[in-house]
Parts: sequence; structure tokens; C-alpha cells
Amino acid sequence: MSLSISPDVVAGRESEEGPNPTEQLPVGRSLRRTGDSVRFTRLSRATFVGGIVLAATLFAVGGWQRRWIADDGLIVLRTVRNLLAGNGPVFNAGERVEANTSTVWTYLVWFFSWLTQARLEYVVLAIALVLSVAAIVFAMLGAARLWGGTGSALLLPAGALVYIAVPPARDYATSGLESGLVIFWLALLWWWMIRWSQAEKVRLASFFGLVFTAGLAPLIRPELTLVGALALLMIFCAPLPQTRLRPIVLRGIIIAAAGIVPVGYQIWRMGYYGLPYPNTAVAKDAGGAKWGQGLLYLWDLLGPYWLLVPLVLLTVLGSAAWRTSLSASSSSVSSSSSRHASGRDPQTEEPQPASVDSGQKHAGTTGAVTGVRGRIDGFRTWLRTPAAVVALMVGSGLLLVIYEIRVGGDFMHGRMLLPQLFSLLLPVMVVPIRLPRRNPDGETAFQRVDWAFVLMVAAWIGTVGWALYACNTTAIKTGTKISSSGIVDERVYYVLNTGHDHPIRAEDYLDYARMRAMVDDIASTPDGGLLLNSPSFRFWYIAPPPQPIPEGGYGHTVYFLNLGMTSMNVPLDVRVIDPMGLAYPLAAHTDRLTDGRIGHDKSLYPDWVIVDTGMVDQKPWLPWYMDEKWVTQARTALSCPDTQALLISSRDPLTFERFRHNLKNALRFASYRIDRVPKYEIQRCGLVDPTTPPPAPR
Repeated sequence: MSLSISPDVVAGRESEEGPNPTEQLPVGRSLRRTGDSVRFTRLSRATFVGGIVLAATLFAVGGWQRRWIADDGLIVLRTVRNLLAGNGPVFNAGERVEANTSTVWTYLVWFFSWLTQARLEYVVLAIALVLSVAAIVFAMLGAARLWGGTGSALLLPAGALVYIAVPPARDYATSGLESGLVIFWLALLWWWMIRWSQAEKVRLASFFGLVFTAGLAPLIRPELTLVGALALLMIFCAPLPQTRLRPIVLRGIIIAAAGIVPVGYQIWRMGYYGLPYPNTAVAKDAGGAKWGQGLLYLWDLLGPYWLLVPLVLLTVLGSAAWRTSLSASSSSVSSSSSRHASGRDPQTEEPQPASVDSGQKHAGTTGAVTGVRGRIDGFRTWLRTPAAVVALMVGSGLLLVIYEIRVGGDFMHGRMLLPQLFSLLLPVMVVPIRLPRRNPDGETAFQRVDWAFVLMVAAWIGTVGWALYACNTTAIKTGTKISSSGIVDERVYYVLNTGHDHPIRAEDYLDYARMRAMVDDIASTPDGGLLLNSPSFRFWYIAPPPQPIPEGGYGHTVYFLNLGMTSMNVPLDVRVIDPMGLAYPLAAHTDRLTDGRIGHDKSLYPDWVIVDTGMVDQKPWLPWYMDEKWVTQARTALSCPDTQALLISSRDPLTFERFRHNLKNALRFASYRIDRVPKYEIQRCGLVDPTTPPPAPR
């Protein structure tokens, strides 16, 4: 299937509706047709602009009504606080751990926080909402260009209404996470590639801007590397803009423009952090497979909202619009066939994105090479067409769905499938509906049934009706409880557990279980210690530091799963680590629990932390539920040379030698795993268990 729309249609210069220079019509009738065309073009533009304003406004209002910042969103702000304080891009000062998945999001929040000097929570809230709304705008603009501008049909919002109607889309329009940035990048890439595929001439500044944007993919989120790589491959293989530069030089510049930032950052990341990807990918074993849980996660989004209904309706609507567009543009395509036969526009030296008969292009050659070379040239020309861009965005969206199913999805309802849904909806964010028009004899097309028009209107009305239904639907009704699936409506969960309709500021989370007790316990123990959560919501177990206590105290370490609310309610000199390893390398490098809750399927025993932090490991100072034998075994297990090398990679001062060593061993560090049971880790590493009595002498 090839979407071959003439350049006139693409630019909004509709040949079907305007006067045909080859058709001899009375002057009055010709003027009447011209006036009708002008009025229709104005109506179409007004409808399109109104649709953008409507969709953007509804999304902004919906996002604002559900405004909040997730616990994971607060994790980002801890790193930003350390950046602003001069400690570097770390979660805990003195330990180089990349606790945020999106690099661009971290530095974007840091930049605007530094620029405005405003409260971090409000900065991240504003950026997230603005990018989310801007994503809808760019997505609709790109779809409008795909369908030929506003000169030939009414461009009505469709996919845009579907996306903003899904409750998780409005939940994560704020949230403090990178969701808004991800869909904005997808929308920007979509809009820019559609422009590139339709342009008669490509300006080099715009061209390299597109290449640079596509190259940022791994820094937006690692899995988006798939989208960015496919886009760059398409651009690289398609016919290049005509410049004074030789093609090989131009392709070299493309590689440099796309790779200078991500490759440079990758080298720096491996040397600085000692890993080839964020520590979060290690903690969640992003390369693991949990297909069953992934299918459950997919249905958790599709099922409650009957999301398959609008997807089917939009597929019908998009297919009908494509066929109608081809039919409407056939006359202009045939009239300009001679101009496009060679694949070149007389006004430019650049090959056109319209379909080219590559077999004719090489008709002068003979043999098998002719057919192969012709097909290759035809395919390269096709790569710079709107159809190829549609295939890119829809195809990569489907591949990302498969990837998300493979890794098991996520614990946040809908969140990790929103970019995929957005990608699939991009071509139909707006759809063209062509109204029956007056024919040359003065009769209206309403005198005969236009079944394509009826079908499209019915599908569009069905889509709007579904959106009205879905926008007020609640998918997960368990509230404060987490079901056996492990998936939860994260926003509702924290709204109910904090008692705040809009938990945004860090202190809003002080009303979450154990948070006020944590702050009080830190204030009441100036000597320092390790805080371990207890079954009670009102206090913590505190393992004290050994004597003598240095001046200023030994310092506090908090060991708790909820990193965001914990770290944002304590000073930066309080170390905050977690049992699943988002900010704690030792926990991150444990093996994944087979039946653990998705996104939380690592849990390091606190015995390791007692040893790692150097706290008193004997009763009665040791919490009552801990076994001194396990702590002793953990001390021995922690002495494993490979484990020590891993910890040193992030804790040693950053010298050139340390940077070089980390760079060389980053892949090995990433694949290294330990057993969370100290006894078994001792066996794995080949150490001697100090708690095992020596064999009796013979």
C-alpha cells in the first residue's frame, strides 16, 4: 500500500476543487465554483484550528484537574537537587548512580529549575503539562500535513480525542515523570519527518535538525532507540538533498549530527557511572522476559476502556480517508504525470517523494542487475514518502508494544503503553472528511449516496462517542489496595494514601505511612544510624553506628522502597537507598524474583545494608528480627572481589584511571549478578562461610 498524494494536495493546493484549466465552463459557473472552493477552504481551516484548540484545551484542563507528582517523579528531583548543589548528577552525594531513566528529562528539569529558581515541584509540573499539550498540537499538525493540508477536506480531530480520553494519559500529563517528554518527542519527530517526506526542497538546517532530534532517542528513553534508529536509517538510505557536498560527505555529517550527543554521553556515562545504561535498567532487568505478565498489563489498559473499539473505528476511518484521498488526487496526479515520470521537479534538482517507476528509470540497462537496481532505487525513493513515515511510526509503535509485553509491562496502570498508543494514533490524530460537493452541472452530490462519506462520518461519530464514554471511566477500583496483578492506579493510590487530592509537594507525602515518623526519628538521633522500616506505620528500627561517634555525627541512611517521597523530605546529606536497587547498586545487581511484583521484583535483605553502612551488627542494637549469623555471612559475601569492584566503580573518587577502568568494564558490571541470600552468595563466589564449623580432624 502506497500513500501517493500529489505535491499540490500536500501543500493544500487542491486541484480537484478549483477550476480545471482544460475544462471549458461558462464564466458565471466557473466563478461560482471558485467562490465555493475559497469558502470551503476557509471552513476547513477554521475547523482544523478549532479542533487543535479544542483538543489542546481539553487535554490541558484534564491534566490540570488530575495534577499530581508521583513518588517516582520525586526521584528525578532528588538528582536535580544534587545537580543544583554541585554534587553532580547523582542520587546520593559520593555515589555515582544514575537513578533516572530519561537523561534529557533530568537535565531539562535542572535547566529550568536553575533558570527560574522556582520550587522544583512546580517547575516539573509546568514542564510536564506544557510538553504533553504541545505533543497533541504537533501530532495533529503532522497528521494534517499527511492528509494534504486544509484545502480539500474538513480535518476533524479523531485520534487526538481518543488519546486524551484515556484516563492514564491525563494522569501522566503531569506526574513529574518523562511521559510528556516522550510523547512530545514522538510528535515532533512525526511532524518533522512528514515535512521532510513532502518537501520539494530540503533546507540543510532543517534537515540536520531532524537528524539531531532523531539521534536523541536513547536519551529520551532507552527503548526509543528503536524508533530513532529506524528513522535515521530511513533518512540515511533515502535520496539526499542536493547540495554542493558529495553524498559520502553528507552522509558522514548525518552520522555526526545524529551521534554526537548520544555517543558522547554514552562514553561519559560508561566512564562516570560504570554502566552502559541507567541503573534503573539493571534494577528492573529490562532485558528479562515475563510474557504472561506483559499480556496481563496490555489487557489492563485495553479491557476496562474497550480501547479496541476506537482502534478499529480509526483503522476503518483512516483506510477510507486514504482511499478517498487517492481518488480525489487522481486527476492532479495524472495531469502532472509527465513532470513526475523522471522523479524530478523542474523547479528543483531534488528527487520528489511521490511514487517513481524505478523500473523505467533504468530501462536503458539490461540483465538481472537492472531489475535489482531498479527495485532498490524505487525502494529508496519510497523511503521519502508519507507512506514510509506512517509505516515507521505505526510499525515502531507495534514493536514497542511487543517489547513492553516481553518485559512484563509495569506496575503503573497504562503508563508504559501510552507512548505506543500515541504512536499508533499519529496518522489519524486528525482525519479528512470530504463533504459532498456541487458538480459542474449544478447538481449536488447529495442526490446520490456517497457510502465512503457515510462510513467515515459514522466511524468518526462512533469515535467521539467512545471518547465521551471513556473519559469518565475508572479502570482500577481497588483504591488503596494492590491487586494480585501488581498493577495499580498510581495517582488514585497516592491520593487516597496521603489524603491530598493533588499530592504535588514533597511535604504532601509526609502524610503517607512512616514519612513523618522518619523525619522525627532522624531529628531525634543526632549521632546517625540506619533507618529500617518496621511493620508499624509509626516508627522505624534504627541500627546505631559504632563508637566513637565522629564530630557532627555518623550520618543517617534510610533504607526504604519509596525513594521519591523519602529522599525529598530529608536533607541531601541523608543517604537514601532502596531494596530493589534503583539508587543502590548492591540491590540492583541481585537476581530478579520469579514471582515478584512487576517493577518491584528485587528485594535485598537488610543484613547486607547493616554491613555495607558499617552499623553495629550485634544484639541488642541489631533490630530484633535480624539474625546475627546472616549478618556475619553478609560481611563475608560482601568481600567477594567482583562485588567490591562493582561498588568501587561508583564510590571511588573519579580520576582519569577510574574513568578508564569503568569505561572498559561497564558491560561486565552491567551483567554481574549476586545472590541476595548471603549463604548462597558465599558459595557462588567460592568463599569460606565463617558460620560453618571446620571439619573435625581425622
